[in-house]
Amino acid sequence: MTPTRLLNQGIKPALAELQTTFGIADSLEARRFLIAIALQESNIAHRRQVTSSGKEDGPAASYWQFEKGGGCRGVLTHAAVAKTMKLVLSANDIGESPQELWEAMRFNDVVAATAARLLIYTLPNKLPTTMQDGWNQYLKAWRPGKPHPDKWASCWTTADAIARSDFIVLGVNQ
Repeated sequence: MTPTRLLNQGIKPALAELQTTFGIADSLEARRFLIAIALQESNIAHRRQVTSSGKEDGPAASYWQFEKGGGCRGVLTHAAVAKTMKLVLSANDIGESPQELWEAMRFNDVVAATAARLLIYTLPNKLPTTMQDGWNQYLKAWRPGKPHPDKWASCWTTADAIARSDFIVLGVNQ
């Protein structure tokens, strides 16, 4: 999967539904941050966490690497987003348990992008506009066990170029 393909097939449909149905704005910042996190977490190459064995058999699923007891449980229980997440699951004929969300988001990029955006939405800060703010918010929301700060600049720069070119091509104003 390429970042542009993920943007078009997963992120944009998720953000469009969140904006239309729930009033959570689609923006350059949201697109950039979602792409950057997916690049950071999985390089948009692994729908399941790669373990030290080199196999995709770890506890995290989707390009955003959600764990059942972490991000999945979080978006299903956080007061600010639980109702929205459950409505999205229901609309997609997916049950409302962390297990069912975890299983679905491995291959449903729209549901996965929705969950990722809602996890970000639980933070009190505005969406990041700088690489450093992005890193700080990523750490707060994802709480990675083994963060890789050396990768972030490349992830952010790539995400920024893709998100900006998409907005320019479409003539979308923020």
